[in-house]
Amino acid sequence: MRSFISISLLLLALSVHGQKLKSDSTKAIEKYLPTGIRGGIDALALARNFYDESFNGWEINGDVDFYRYYLAVDYGYWARDFTDNGNIYANDGTYFRVGVDVNFLTKDPEKNMFFIGARYGHSTFSEDLEIETIDPIWGPVSSSQRNSNVNASWYELTTGIRVKMWKMIWMGYTARFKFALNTNEKGNLMPSDVPGFGSTYNPSTWGFNYQIFVRIPVRRAQSIPPEK
Repeated sequence: MRSFISISLLLLALSVHGQKLKSDSTKAIEKYLPTGIRGGIDALALARNFYDESFNGWEINGDVDFYRYYLAVDYGYWARDFTDNGNIYANDGTYFRVGVDVNFLTKDPEKNMFFIGARYGHSTFSEDLEIETIDPIWGPVSSSQRNSNVNASWYELTTGIRVKMWKMIWMGYTARFKFALNTNEKGNLMPSDVPGFGSTYNPSTWGFNYQIFVRIPVRRAQSIPPEK
């Protein structure tokens, strides 16, 4: 009889413990399920079209949350056309960035963000350079060089904030440190400006975006109790 009671109590304890583990596992999984998707535009890229006559472009942004980790994706179009020392340079292409941001405001019920992250950037573009020279015999002489279907890649370290302004509207900025640029041009023309990266005169550069987002909720986030 005692053996039967002991076995019954052991099975009951194992059942309760198993249910607790299952419940804890479910809560852990639910914590990392996305609660919303944000999509937006870079307002600075749009504004640059008006104050920079040499630039034409736009950029869209998106992210989705997995608790404190956010999968972030950017996609944009970039075209430059300017004159340098009498030479005319033009490029045209698209780019994307993909990476992860880590949010340090996990206890904020509004899901505002202060984040640090990293990105991989990739661009595909073409560029042209028209060179004007003065020959002592023939006078003004022009020549042209072109790179077609150039691929470039680089890495970024990012930081910034995202703040809920009103209902589904969010705003924020992202500061970028871009480095380790690599290009695969095949001609004699070295890329001077890479869409999404910028000038290639220096091995690293800075970027800044001011973004406006619309957040679409996916599910209600569970409240996180304060730490004791």
